[in-house]
Amino acid sequence: MQITYRDDRNFTAEEVEELFLSVDWLSGNYPERAKKALDNCETVFTAWDGDKLVGLINAIDDGELTSYVHYLCVAPEYQGAGIGRELLDRIKEKYKDYLYILLVAENAGLIEYYKQNGFDHMDERFVIMIQNK
Repeated sequence: MQITYRDDRNFTAEEVEELFLSVDWLSGNYPERAKKALDNCETVFTAWDGDKLVGLINAIDDGELTSYVHYLCVAPEYQGAGIGRELLDRIKEKYKDYLYILLVAENAGLIEYYKQNGFDHMDERFVIMIQNK
């Protein structure tokens, strides 16, 4: 397996759909919207096994102080191979001069993973959201 990393947006809605649905993400049901969202954010790094999209991370930033990691996704059959860590490292490098790099762990099991990759769990902070369907 030879994984290559890119910082372009040369992927299709169908590739995003396949990747997102492989990890049961709701946004995978809206591939055209997900592709448009990715095209409009500041940063996207992707991981490829040949011509197959196997990982993706994106960030939205304010241009100076804070970057928000929105997606970090690695196809299940590629998890544990260091792809997520490499994608996170690329984000950390790009935003090394920012005051904050924030992300939301989708489940408690991911907190330890993110801690191993340099993030701190913020006690007494709460994620508040509205989910429109």
